[in-house]
Amino acid sequence: MSSHTYAEAGVDTAAGDLAVELMKSAVRATHGPEVFGGVGGFAGLFDASALLGYTKPLLASSTDGVGTKVAIAQAIDKHDTIGHDLVGMVVDDIVVVGAKPLFMTDYIACGKVFPERIADIVRGIAEACTLTGTALVGGETAEHPGLLGINDYDVAGAATGVVEAERMLGADRVQDGDVVLALASSGLHSNGYSLVRHIIANAGINYADQAADLGTTWGEALLTPTRLYTTPLLGIADDFGDGLHALSHVTGGGIAANLARVLPVGSWAEVDRSTWSPAPVFRVLSEISGNSLESSEGTWNLGIGFLAVVAADVASDIAAALTAGGIDTWQVATVHTTAERPAGEFEQGAKGVDGGAVRLVGAYREGGAK
Repeated sequence: MSSHTYAEAGVDTAAGDLAVELMKSAVRATHGPEVFGGVGGFAGLFDASALLGYTKPLLASSTDGVGTKVAIAQAIDKHDTIGHDLVGMVVDDIVVVGAKPLFMTDYIACGKVFPERIADIVRGIAEACTLTGTALVGGETAEHPGLLGINDYDVAGAATGVVEAERMLGADRVQDGDVVLALASSGLHSNGYSLVRHIIANAGINYADQAADLGTTWGEALLTPTRLYTTPLLGIADDFGDGLHALSHVTGGGIAANLARVLPVGSWAEVDRSTWSPAPVFRVLSEISGNSLESSEGTWNLGIGFLAVVAADVASDIAAALTAGGIDTWQVATVHTTAERPAGEFEQGAKGVDGGAVRLVGAYREGGAK
């Protein structure tokens, strides 16, 4: 009689246990006194008594993944930055409403558990959680032999934050004449990688090849971690109070569609392309594909990772504060709520939100990062 074991089915529980041991210290480093139970429990515990200090606390929740960027990490066997991307995609969605992140959980599905690889991914998540003030209170690594290839994996996460109701940011705060500030991205972040991989494959480029215009290999350049905006933006919210009206995270859909989501119905804005120059990675990919930068505006962030809608009288001060803190920030548009909208096509109604109308105008600046 043949025996049938979990290991023979392709699941190695010992490898999973080793992965937990390797990641423990990184996860614990994200824990403040609000976290109970340590690592490895069935549920993460977070002391919510701090919410008693709020008049009307609103909980903000977000969940996301990293998309097909993981395929590049797998191709070059580099897994220590994917975690930063995951936190950027999840936690930076929460700050859009002005919420301070409280805690996050992660989920990794893989064809086979390689403990060091899983630990690298989770260490990256933990490092980014520390940078955003988020406790990593739990997670799950699931081995799916036969469903995923031996070197395949995917990552996802969910986070919860809190904001005082009267301080929540959004379209209802936006006023006529508000200034739209652009916050520079670190590169592609985590959107549009299906297009990136399609371009690279069609051009016969190997991820190990040197990308002369980017100063490193293609794989390393394309794995540049997502910039994290939560901490500096919460600082702006504290320092400028009512001067900060709305925020937009530029992810899937691009600049115009994501800005339109946080503007009031009936308003419009024209984002001036001449105020910045998309970074080399966008230009090189566009040249290789034979397409214009404009054709990818609904796919890539093209150098803008976040947008802030602020009162005109504090716009220059906010831009200066963010730039001094390491995030290049500049004005790209003005919001109009009373003036008649110009003729032509505008982005509106993205992700089911009946927001404002936005389009990009002009031509991109040549050369330079901005």
